[in-house]
Amino acid sequence: MYEELSSPLPYVVAWQSVTPPGAGPKRIVPDGCLDIIWRDGTVFVAGPDTTAQVEPAVPGSRYAALRFGAGTGPGVLGVPADEFVDRRVPLDAVWPPADVRAIAEADDPVAALTFAANRRWQGADRVMVALAGAAQAGSSVGSVAERCGLSSRQLQRRCTTAFGYGPKTLQRILRLQRALGLARSGRSFASVAADAGYADQSHLARDVRAMTGVPLSALLR
Repeated sequence: MYEELSSPLPYVVAWQSVTPPGAGPKRIVPDGCLDIIWRDGTVFVAGPDTTAQVEPAVPGSRYAALRFGAGTGPGVLGVPADEFVDRRVPLDAVWPPADVRAIAEADDPVAALTFAANRRWQGADRVMVALAGAAQAGSSVGSVAERCGLSSRQLQRRCTTAFGYGPKTLQRILRLQRALGLARSGRSFASVAADAGYADQSHLARDVRAMTGVPLSALLR
């Protein structure tokens, strides 16, 4: 069971889940976000992924987490996102152990995570918000730099700090997420490819397999 909850922090989604009996391994697809996750009393950072992560399923395991969108996670952690790319890092390697222990032992981990994140909240970088919006819409990310008076190099540096990778990789990941959303609505793969911004259905198939390790049809199952 997976459930998303409201969060008082902008661009942040709280979520929780319980692994049901008989569940198979979880394939976690890149989404351009960084999460802080409580899992059965341990707390860790799930960094921004460039390819799918496959994790074993332990029936009965409980999860509670905050997912940071629009590049807001590094401000809360105090560490650039590129230091967490494709990694799972114990939170006490970043925050004081006493603070992490309070979250680990909390009766309501989502509330504890939210309280800790709110204390460290740095706000959202308007340029990164605009960049994420452009990438999600399939618009030119280069136009964001031009509108904000940044050089391509400056945009690359700020994007890497906020998201863990550069604008082109971010755009590719969010295009994948857009394609998955369309495919789950029952659209044909040819229609998904056209509307998500791929050159054709073959391009969609290659990108999905490269980033997730399986065909689109397998992801939808």
